[in-house]
Amino acid sequence: MSEEKKNLPQLLDKLDQEYESLKRDPALFVTWESSDANTQIQIYLRSVNSANELNEAKIQLLGKSGRLSMYLSELGRLPKEMRPQIAALVNPVKARDQEIIDAKFEEINRTAIEERLRSESEDVTLPVREAPFETGRVHPVTQVIDELTAIFADMGFAIAEGPDIETDGYNFTKLNFPEDHPARDMQDTFFFNPKPDGSRLLLRTHTSPVQVRTMLAQKPPIRVICPGRTYRSDSDQTHTPMFHQVEGLVIDKGSHLGHLKWILEEFCKAFFEVDRVKMRFRPSFFPFTEPSLEVDIQCRRDKGEVRFGEGDDWMEILGCGMVHPNVLRNCGLDPDGFQGFAWGLGIDRIAMLKYGMPDLRAFFEADVRWLSHYGFRPLDFPTLAGGLSS
Repeated sequence: MSEEKKNLPQLLDKLDQEYESLKRDPALFVTWESSDANTQIQIYLRSVNSANELNEAKIQLLGKSGRLSMYLSELGRLPKEMRPQIAALVNPVKARDQEIIDAKFEEINRTAIEERLRSESEDVTLPVREAPFETGRVHPVTQVIDELTAIFADMGFAIAEGPDIETDGYNFTKLNFPEDHPARDMQDTFFFNPKPDGSRLLLRTHTSPVQVRTMLAQKPPIRVICPGRTYRSDSDQTHTPMFHQVEGLVIDKGSHLGHLKWILEEFCKAFFEVDRVKMRFRPSFFPFTEPSLEVDIQCRRDKGEVRFGEGDDWMEILGCGMVHPNVLRNCGLDPDGFQGFAWGLGIDRIAMLKYGMPDLRAFFEADVRWLSHYGFRPLDFPTLAGGLSS
């Protein structure tokens, strides 16, 4: 093959010589396609096994400046009676060379594909890859918020939302946190620079300001839950500076602790997907409720897992109580005519308990591997009828 590569220029020179003879006397050639030069060029084209070499030969012969194209382009300079004769001899050569080159390109490509198929193999035992629209995952926090929404919407609750940046009045004062009261120290948080009047905005420490805004904006009866982000200066395995919380509020003329207990029992059974659950209420203190209660739920700890609705252990899960009369007054409601109850719990915490996540910090590290393991398929919407976590 290397010898044939060297001979290509010589073959083209020989072709030029034949063409000069053709121009002098076309009658010397009955057909030029089978001439000595053209025959050897055809043999050369059939012997090439490289696409680059074949493409170079095609350029030298059929390209814009190739030999055969050049022969045809100079027909106008030949005697008028000779032009049809020369064209009738050159055109079949050009068509024949094009046919051989096309066939050879097809052969080279086919050989390359066959070689690739021999050298490469597909492992048919590998699992089928998921379609791109199925590889995304819903974050567990979003999933749990959807679950909470499904549960409380079934009980007749609406969703209320408010701003993350709050005033001291909404976040503390109207919720019965007097200035300089020690209860504020438990929610030491992130403040903005003081305004000219000395007041300071802050990142809300709980979603209770949404309850205040709701009571100021609408008249009872009120039944809302308030999910959202909250901010406190905590950071360890079970606390982060930003976390998610949901609070519930009921304001009516005849609301009492019995209603609160029923709502919380039904919520725990639905959320943890158990048939029954035992709860106990312990006295506590929150500035915005009176009386205030901590709620424990029955559980069993076994080999690092927590199972609810069984066992002899207890786990604190939320805080609650009757809305303090001062809060009702601050929101323009008469505590002698209306009363209500409220509760609050951490969304991230109950997600950890339900789905067995050991470290809260992983919720916010944006690790795709973690999300692939703990996340939820985007089209599996939680419903009470179909199962919240199915």
